[in-house]
Amino acid sequence: MALIRCFLVMVFTFRSAFRTTFISLLLVVTLLGWSNSAYATYHSAPLRIAVAANFAPLLEKLLPQFIHQHHIQVQIISGASGTLYQQINHGAPFDVFLSADAARPQKLKEDGFILATSLNTYAYGQLALWSAVNKVSLDQFSTMIKNHRLAISNPNITPYGKAAKETLETLKLWKGVQKKLITGININQTFQQVRSQAVVFGIVANSQLVLNQLTGTLIPNHYHQPIKQQLVILKSSKQQQNAIKFSQFLLSDKVQQQIQQLGYAANVDKK
Repeated sequence: MALIRCFLVMVFTFRSAFRTTFISLLLVVTLLGWSNSAYATYHSAPLRIAVAANFAPLLEKLLPQFIHQHHIQVQIISGASGTLYQQINHGAPFDVFLSADAARPQKLKEDGFILATSLNTYAYGQLALWSAVNKVSLDQFSTMIKNHRLAISNPNITPYGKAAKETLETLKLWKGVQKKLITGININQTFQQVRSQAVVFGIVANSQLVLNQLTGTLIPNHYHQPIKQQLVILKSSKQQQNAIKFSQFLLSDKVQQQIQQLGYAANVDKK
């Protein structure tokens, strides 16, 4: 009988110890799960933002605010809007597309590539006439350009190049300067061509001058069609919620004011 009582005590003790150990292990696993969840939020695949070349430097300036607020990693893929659009059509794994125009985002919407409600205007671009060598006004431009080349971004694939061509047509200079044009693949290349003084004059994005504390001649917006820059969230994105957070950040009143201060026109589409 004494042996039976001893055996029962040992079993009860073992079960209690096992129960305590099991509960401890369960707490550890739960805590590790919470920790890994928080870690995954920040260390998961980055939000991939395809952005038009004109806006890329400004986006880099704005992103620390977004990352600080939401703890979301971001990867920027910069290029000409036409090139990025083609990459999206061929399945590039982007989450958000910030175009330098409205036509390509609209086409993506029509073709069913985007979240239907995600199309929004995030900026209105402005052009500036600039030279790293000479100060030049629009009144002097027609005279000074006779002996020099002119840099613009490619008007066939870039919205800023298209607007530059329209400006030259408004000034009745297009036919005279076509043989003197140096066309960049995007507006950043055009800016660098003028900044390096490889080309004396260029029509660049006003924001490039503001960001680099340079002064040019702002081209009136009525000289060309509006440079309406729109964003979309791609339907194929695996990070749609993070993409929505980014879109809301970019369209917030605070950030819109910063965008305007950095060389863009007022966003008349912002409600």
